[in-house]
Amino acid sequence: MGAGEFLLHWIGDMMRKPNIIFMHSHNTGRYVQPYGHAVPTPNLQRLAEEGVTFRNAFAAAPTCSPSRAAFLTGQYPHESGMTGLAHRGWSLKDTRQHIVNTLGDSGYDTVLCGVEHTAPHGGNQVNMVGYGRVLEAKDSHAEHVGPAAVEFLKENHDRPFFMSVGLMETHIPFPDPEPGEHPQEDARYVRVPRPLPDHPRVREMMAGFKRSARIMDDCWGRILDTLDETGLAENTVVFCFSDHGLQFALNMCNLTDHGMAVYLVIRGPGGFEGGLVEEAMVSLIDLFPTACELAKVDTPPWLRGRSIGPLIRGEETEHHDAVFAEVNFHAAYEPQRCVRTARYKYIKRFDGRESPVMPNADDTLSKEVLLEYGWDEQPRMQEMLFDLAFDPDETHNLIDDPKMKPVAEEMRDRLERWMRETDDPLLAGPVPIPEGATANHPDQMSWREDATVTG
Repeated sequence: MGAGEFLLHWIGDMMRKPNIIFMHSHNTGRYVQPYGHAVPTPNLQRLAEEGVTFRNAFAAAPTCSPSRAAFLTGQYPHESGMTGLAHRGWSLKDTRQHIVNTLGDSGYDTVLCGVEHTAPHGGNQVNMVGYGRVLEAKDSHAEHVGPAAVEFLKENHDRPFFMSVGLMETHIPFPDPEPGEHPQEDARYVRVPRPLPDHPRVREMMAGFKRSARIMDDCWGRILDTLDETGLAENTVVFCFSDHGLQFALNMCNLTDHGMAVYLVIRGPGGFEGGLVEEAMVSLIDLFPTACELAKVDTPPWLRGRSIGPLIRGEETEHHDAVFAEVNFHAAYEPQRCVRTARYKYIKRFDGRESPVMPNADDTLSKEVLLEYGWDEQPRMQEMLFDLAFDPDETHNLIDDPKMKPVAEEMRDRLERWMRETDDPLLAGPVPIPEGATANHPDQMSWREDATVTG
């Protein structure tokens, strides 16, 4: 094959590779329209009706940087080194494991637009993570991210691209709701998220969340419309998802499904079409290997996830028989691990504390309400087993039920095997805080207090 023929062959091969977009929101969980919630997100609903909706998708961590590092490296937070928050001093131990390097090495243009939260606060994402290009936007809110992403999509593209579009929405503080024009944002009539009490201040917070979700969805709509207008939609796979659960008390930073369950909708060539709904359990660590399969790239050896492709093609009916998630540091140290099967959830804590770690509940109206009811004095269980069929809110601990002893033993064994297979540092003792990183003391009440624990 001559040089010219080789070049033409290479160009043809590159043009056949699909574009890949990760569109991810902050702290949304599954509180969007395609999952049956009274949170109007018509553009996300449209994406679901055109693509595939995963009803049982889970984050590998219910807190920001660890979850994002997991779906961007395809491994668990304790493996990537992102056991805490980037803006508090945590970072990836090997930035070459970030997906942009694998796709970039195979010829993809790699582009970041908006928040990603995997480089230290203020760090240059181009140099520290590996993106070829970072789009200019005033901040990571939808009003600035949307136009930047649209402008990029309207450019001429001579090779396939991977674009990560990260929105600050639906992170607090929420914008004021607009019940006059949008009646669903009237705090008097909203339904609060589980498992919180139906309290006026929690309803007020939920009304603000709905406004934030509307802004998020409008941004997704602008991007989807531009893909259609430019003709890129035909050869672009869109992965749209949240990093973890809501930023309400008893949700984010908890290993119940309220913290780790996320929306995930994928649309594009490769079988992600037709308005299908998939019930099998998947993890966000599966996104990296799925992107590799779509891009016809060999999967790196460190990946823990598996491509969702075989599930979509009908080659399997169950993708994972269990999914795993973890917490190490959020504002404070709170080591815990969990394994979830289709029927059961097992959670184990590793710090021996008898009271909640209050800095790890972000300061919100929902936290204020629970504290007024004495949340900080509630007992804190070290080992938990829940039957998700009869207890979806995970409030009735069955760990000491004699009838559940075989299930408890099996789940303990599953978790221990996973920890050993992934070389979990908890097996050797407390997870260390990196040099220069900061965390709150677990006895503090708010993350806003001075971070007194340092690496």
